[in-house]
Amino acid sequence: MADVVGSSHFNFDHVKELVNHRPELARANWDWSFGDWESALGAASHVGRRDIAEYLISQGARPNIFTFAMFGNFEIVKSMIEAIPSLQYTGGPHGISLLRHAKAGLRSKNLTEDQKTSSNELIEYLEEINETNIKPEYIEMTEAEQEKYLGDYLYREGEKDGLTIKRNMRNMLTLGKLGKSGGGLYQKSPNVFLYNGIASVEISFEVVDGKVISLTVSEPDLVLKAKRRVRDWRDLKD
Repeated sequence: MADVVGSSHFNFDHVKELVNHRPELARANWDWSFGDWESALGAASHVGRRDIAEYLISQGARPNIFTFAMFGNFEIVKSMIEAIPSLQYTGGPHGISLLRHAKAGLRSKNLTEDQKTSSNELIEYLEEINETNIKPEYIEMTEAEQEKYLGDYLYREGEKDGLTIKRNMRNMLTLGKLGKSGGGLYQKSPNVFLYNGIASVEISFEVVDGKVISLTVSEPDLVLKAKRRVRDWRDLKD
């Protein structure tokens, strides 16, 4: 499941290899942690891979409003929002908005003029209605400010018993399983973040003398503290 969902972000050939062998994988979903579910089609949609999305749909994947936004289907998206106005506030996989899905669709090559027109019309519409969308104010960070959080954090001594803070292609901090990328971290107050903007999952960092020494994951059914792994002498210097 994780393989086809991950590959649907960028690797058309591998997606076809997997789905041709097992067609049901066109509808695969994967939980990247804390309920951040993403489908193969959802992955292709938020990165603007029309080719992968069209193939997955031809194999039985179920399109939703985020897919239609990526395709620039203005009338479909507008009618769905008019029917259920709260949809304009709903985030897709990783909390990615409808507007960003629509903009991603313009990355595709060989778009017709009609497709470009429809996509731009949809983007203009979403930007207009999003002006009334009350969004939480997150604290922006520079890459230099992010640097102190990067690294591995261990909560037990097992080979896989840890978490990793990385930076993703959108220059956001991410929290994932040890050695892997994961969901984005949104800073709501100094050293305190929300996982993919999910209000119930908070990641806080313990900082002593300007150095991060641990992180704590807090959610309704879990409080987990992990100590930062010392990587080399630079982590020990004053």
